[in-house]
Amino acid sequence: MHKIIQFSIVILLVSLIVYASAEEKVFPYEVHETILENGLTVILVPMDSPGLVSYHSVVRTGSRDEWEPGKSGFAHFFEHMMFRGTEKYPGPIYDSLITSIGADANAYTTNDRTVYHLNFASEDLEKVIELESDRFQNLKYSLQDFQTEAGAVYGEYRKSITSPWSVGFEKMYDMAFDKHTYKHTTIGFERDIIQMPNQYDYSISFFNRYYRPDNIVVLIVGDIEPNNTLKLVKQYYENWKEGYVPPQITPEPEQKGERREYVKFDGKTLPIIMIAFKGDAFDVNNKNVLASYLLEELAFGSTSDIYKQLVLNEQKVQFISAGFNFSRDPGLLSIYSMIKNPSDIPYVENQVYNVLDKFKNELVDEEKLEKLKKRTKYQFLMRLDNPKSVASSLPMFLTYEPTVDLVDELFSNIMKLTPEDIKEAANHYFQKDKRNVIIVEGVK
Repeated sequence: MHKIIQFSIVILLVSLIVYASAEEKVFPYEVHETILENGLTVILVPMDSPGLVSYHSVVRTGSRDEWEPGKSGFAHFFEHMMFRGTEKYPGPIYDSLITSIGADANAYTTNDRTVYHLNFASEDLEKVIELESDRFQNLKYSLQDFQTEAGAVYGEYRKSITSPWSVGFEKMYDMAFDKHTYKHTTIGFERDIIQMPNQYDYSISFFNRYYRPDNIVVLIVGDIEPNNTLKLVKQYYENWKEGYVPPQITPEPEQKGERREYVKFDGKTLPIIMIAFKGDAFDVNNKNVLASYLLEELAFGSTSDIYKQLVLNEQKVQFISAGFNFSRDPGLLSIYSMIKNPSDIPYVENQVYNVLDKFKNELVDEEKLEKLKKRTKYQFLMRLDNPKSVASSLPMFLTYEPTVDLVDELFSNIMKLTPEDIKEAANHYFQKDKRNVIIVEGVK
């Protein structure tokens, strides 16, 4: 049996590679994209997955859209409230129906998006479309429901700050940004969450401005017939009125000097160092942005020189890693490590800068870069073996531009990157004046 499964996986990978090579495409499945008259983007991806469907509603609003003073945390808050139900399907009935069809429904929020996702049997597709279209168009909750959920969100915040990592990242974003809404983390400022129970009317306004068809992508992947599925989507969504109101986000001014802060964590923890540099907004044609995506692995991955040095050979840190993530607006390129001995904090920090200086002054080995580019592409392909995995891989792209074509453009441009591009990106981003440093230490 194991040999049969392994053989099937090999056949899948070979077919994906052949398809991608023959068509000069990376995304290996047929895609049907439609924009309804009300602005709703509908993306259908039929695939050979007998009886399985994954359904994602991508709201192109995250915590970055919380631009009004004192109103942070509402994108994440609606991740909770969307399960409160409607007049037709109140929360308990919605939950009961989802359970009865064996589906699993959940959601998540980031800086740039809020995503609601379900996985279920294809025979229940119309019921799911009905349920999802109803709650997105007709969400209804009482003041009491609102205040109850606001209390739960504050409880979630209080739980999060028992982690030194949450405390560190909260301080990092607050310190690194002066004007842009990335200043607050996804869950929001504590002072705003405390006041959230008094913001019932504002919550209605937030929902009416951002939960509109012209700000949402409905993504359906799996055992579906595209024409019939599109007819069902139109049937249940076409009367939804457009009305998205873009947020008034203030651009972040250029940072002109290093920022540094020491944070005392109210608990025991090994020292944590976080180093973050200002990045650029995602642009599939910006070589610096794409090169930074590879620099994360080249400089700080598990096969990097600094990982071997600090984690394996010298054993001075528990781990060292980086997150040079894409973002809708200029965000942060972050490096972080947990250090075993407080006296080694300066040493570890200097080693990070030595690594960055090496990439700024030397060209990466061309063969190593080529291997990484190919591995990056085929690691993405290997995840695309079932509807859930395919659907969950796309919301990030759909946030920036609501089309799957962006996947092909991204990997096509990544494959063109050269050692000179990597060096140029390192010099562009890793400047002292754009550097932010947080050191977290626990109580003795």
